[in-house]
Amino acid sequence: MKLIDSHCHLDNEQFESDREAVIERAIDAGVEHMLAIGTGDGPPDLEAGIRLADCYPAIYATVGVHPHDAAKGTEESFKHIDRLLAHPKVVAIGEIGLDYHYDFSPRDVQRAVFIEQLRIARDRRKPIVIHTREAWNDTLALLRQHWASAGLGGVMHCFSGDANQGQEALSLGLHLSFGGILTFPKSLPLQDAARQAPADRILIETDAPYLAPVPKRGKRNEPAFIVETARKLAELRGEAPEAIAAATSENFRRLCLRYTQ
Repeated sequence: MKLIDSHCHLDNEQFESDREAVIERAIDAGVEHMLAIGTGDGPPDLEAGIRLADCYPAIYATVGVHPHDAAKGTEESFKHIDRLLAHPKVVAIGEIGLDYHYDFSPRDVQRAVFIEQLRIARDRRKPIVIHTREAWNDTLALLRQHWASAGLGGVMHCFSGDANQGQEALSLGLHLSFGGILTFPKSLPLQDAARQAPADRILIETDAPYLAPVPKRGKRNEPAFIVETARKLAELRGEAPEAIAAATSENFRRLCLRYTQ
């Protein structure tokens, strides 16, 4: 079974002692590619994902300013993102969006930085990777206004909503990416959304080192654990795990690797 982890934070300090082994375990588990999210600790360093992609053939990267770090964003940050998008292994801008749970950056600043990165993505013809937490309505409103007409698509990262919210995201051309939360027993609305999502618009991810799936819950998450999420998604949809692995991998390639071939 060959899989793609469409979202992981392999630059995280939790991997400092054994990053090489983590990547090897993923490959041994059948993970063909991993998308290293390049937001890191925020500007001015925007190359966390690229450093990994340069070292490992299996890894692709994103660049972007996370909503937590929006207050660090400057005009030079945006110019730097624009330049980095020329790197052959940078396949998307992300993760970008809004986070009203922590409010580490003022909400008006988050919105402005989100809009600017949507503009860059449109100009450079790159898909986007969306982070939204307790900001669903504002996130979708900005996507409708500044993104949907681009026709470039994107990913609703670590989707944790219900079927109606899933349909809202799908209507904007986004893919739904399911992570470890899908395996949690109480995630019934999310599981219903996963059953209903079109086969050509689903992805799987770990968000490693966060949100490890059952039966690894409570441990540090890593890309090899994506096998558990694939199995759960297959169970929910009444399909073979191999079919889910093939569909989600093809969806990722079509969305993110179309300009790298």
